Amino acid sequence: MVEIFSAENAVIKHIKQLSRRKYRDKHKEYMIEGVRILCDALENRQRIKYAVFCDALYRAAGGENLLKQLAEQGVKVYHTTEKLYGEIAETESPQGIMAILPRIEMCLEQLPKKKNSFYVLLDRIQDPGNLGTIIRTADSAGVDAILLTKGCVDLYNPKTIRATMGSIFHLPIFMLEDSQEGISFLKNNQIKILTTSLDAVSYHYEVDYRQDVVIVVGNEANGVSSTWMDAADALVKIPIPGKAESLNVSVAASIVLYEAVRQRMR
Repeated sequence: MVEIFSAENAVIKHIKQLSRRKYRDKHKEYMIEGVRILCDALENRQRIKYAVFCDALYRAAGGENLLKQLAEQGVKVYHTTEKLYGEIAETESPQGIMAILPRIEMCLEQLPKKKNSFYVLLDRIQDPGNLGTIIRTADSAGVDAILLTKGCVDLYNPKTIRATMGSIFHLPIFMLEDSQEGISFLKNNQIKILTTSLDAVSYHYEVDYRQDVVIVVGNEANGVSSTWMDAADALVKIPIPGKAESLNVSVAASIVLYEAVRQRMR
């Protein structure tokens, strides 16, 4: 264990940088914070570069046991003061521990394939809470992989990571730099593209999800882009008999995903 007492320490300065997306992109690293998500990372065999904690961890449930697990797995651990920790913490009520992980980057050729594959594609989602919640819902629904188009909020935004509640470690997530390339890949692999749209004729429960399928959900304000609309094999909508104009994107995604689950469990 290494002690850190200065705000000028290189580790502290580096973690402060990682609060900004450009540095997360530059270093290809991100931060997770809290006992539960660190335990999830360990359980799912994530590579942890190092962890930083303060004495507040000893007051958190499971804190001392987590330190033992980190030591058993050979993770480098730094100890700092509660004051310094507060300067780098992202949460309002920190539990006193965080860790730095390398980003995992994959190409489409690594997309897991099986009979009746089940994917979700998120097109330019802007809110980190929405992105994290959809990832968590997709995980619970048994989705095989998630694809994110260029223009989505950063997957490694601390708010996104917190909203996933550990699901970020449970399924592969792919970044699509080029939507046309993604469309070609899906078409070439006979994966049916089902796109949500307020202008659809069919309701979400009127289409068949019992095949290789990707469900496309779009931007909070503007919906799915014309690129993905034009590529869709079918457009679907959720009935809204009330006066609200639309649903929150994470709610809409949940409704469509669980209709797919219902059908696929038959």
